[in-house]
Amino acid sequence: MARNPSHRRDRTPKRQNTPGEDALSRAVASGDAPLGIEGLDDAAWLEVIHKMDEVYAQLVEDEIALEEKNAQLEQSQQFILGLLSSMSDVLAACNERGEIEETNAALCELLGQPDSVLRGSRFEHWLADEASAAALRETVRAGAPMRDAGIELNLRSRDGVAVPVDFSCTPRGGPRGRRVGYLLVGRPMGELKRAYRQLREAHEALKQAQQQLLHSEKMAALGRLVAGVAHELNNPISFVLGNVHVLKRYAERLTRFVDASAQPATPAERARLRETLRIDSILTDLPSLIDGTIEGAQRTADIVIALRRFSAVDREERVAVDLNDVVERAIQWIRKGAGPDFDVHWTRGAPMLVRGNPGQLLQVLMNLIQNACDAATGAQRERPELWIELACREGKVRVTIRDNGPGIADEHLPHLFEPFFTTKPPGRGTGLGLSISYGIVERHEGRLTARNASDGGAVFTVEIPQLSAEA
Repeated sequence: MARNPSHRRDRTPKRQNTPGEDALSRAVASGDAPLGIEGLDDAAWLEVIHKMDEVYAQLVEDEIALEEKNAQLEQSQQFILGLLSSMSDVLAACNERGEIEETNAALCELLGQPDSVLRGSRFEHWLADEASAAALRETVRAGAPMRDAGIELNLRSRDGVAVPVDFSCTPRGGPRGRRVGYLLVGRPMGELKRAYRQLREAHEALKQAQQQLLHSEKMAALGRLVAGVAHELNNPISFVLGNVHVLKRYAERLTRFVDASAQPATPAERARLRETLRIDSILTDLPSLIDGTIEGAQRTADIVIALRRFSAVDREERVAVDLNDVVERAIQWIRKGAGPDFDVHWTRGAPMLVRGNPGQLLQVLMNLIQNACDAATGAQRERPELWIELACREGKVRVTIRDNGPGIADEHLPHLFEPFFTTKPPGRGTGLGLSISYGIVERHEGRLTARNASDGGAVFTVEIPQLSAEA
C-alpha cells in the first residue's frame, strides 16, 4: 500500500541525542572537547555521530517499509480468505503426509466440522470407504509425476452418509520444483448430475421447439405449394367435369334414340325423332368433346406427375435437374397460390443441368420468389416485379432473383441466413425459410448469397455446380 512521502516524513521519529552526545557537541562547539580516546580527534567523533544518525534513519525507513509490506500481506490474506469462503466447490490443501493445511467453508459445511478440527487432520480420515482412500493414495503416491488428475471420492457427510464428490487433484510445487503437497478441489456429484439433467432437459426442449418450427416452415411451404397446385388443377378438372356432364346428356338422348329405333316405326317417325333429339349435332360434337376430355385428363395427369417429381422434399436422391423447369414450376405455383399478383421478367433459355433433388431446389426457389413478392408488396409498389436470370459461369449454374422492393437494411445483411431471424411482422414468418434454403443449397455443394442492387431492391443469387451433358 503506497504512502504519501510527506506523511512519511511527518511520521518519522526524531532521534534524541544522549546526554554524552549533547555534551560532546557543546565541547566541540567551544573548542574544549576532551580527548577520551587517544588518536581520535574532534572530526572523527563528529563522523561517528553522523554515521549513527544515518543508521538510525535507515532503521526508521526499514520500519516504515515493513509496515507497508505487512499491510499488503494482510490485504492479500483477506482477499484469499474471501475467495475461499465464497467458493461453492469444496477445497482442501494437503501436505505430503496428507494432512490438511487449508480448507474452505464449503468443505466444512459438507463434513459438518469446523475449520479448527479439519486443519492438521489427515484427509483420508474424512473419506467414507477404503476404496476412496486407496484411490487417493494411488493418485498422490510418492514419486508419481506431477500432473492434474481427476478422481471420484466418497466423503463422509455430517449425517454419516457417503457423498460422492468429483475431485481435481493438483500437485503443489515448492522451491526448485519440489512437490510439497497436493490440492483437492471438487464438486458433489449430486449437483453435477442435477446440472447435467437440467442441461439435457433444456437441450431436448430446444430440439423439440426446433423440430416444431421446422415442421411449421415445411407446412407453410406445403401450403403455398398446395394452393398453387389446386389452382392449376382447377382449370382442367373443371373442363373435364363440364364435358362429362354434356356427354351424360348426349348419352341419354342417344339411348332414347336407340331404344326408339328398335321399335316398329316408319322412316318419317324415325327422322322426326332424330331431329327432335338432335342426334346429328350430337354426333358432330362428340369427337371434340371426347378430345377435350382426354386433353383435360392428360393435363391433370401431367400436373400430378410434375407434383410427384417436385414434392419429394425430404428425399435425398440426386438426379439431373434442369433449373429452367424448377424456376418455371416455382413461378406458376407461387403465382397461382394465395400470394399477391406480380410480374416476372424471365425467359426460358438453354438447359441448365445440375445434379440435385428437384423438390428441395423447388422449395428454395419458391421461398426466394415468395420473399421477393412480399418485399415488393410491403414497399407499396404499384405492382411487384421480379427479374430472374439463369446463366452458366465457371462451371456453375447461377440463378439471380431481383425485386423492386426496398432492399435489405445494412444491419440485417450479416444475420439474413441465421435461424429464426425475420423482418416480417409476427405471424407472417418463422424466420427459418432462408436458413433452410441456405442449408439445402449448401448440401448441393452450392452457395446462396444476398445483396442490394445498385438501383434498388434485393438480389439473391443461387450458385450450384453444373452437370455436364456427358455426366
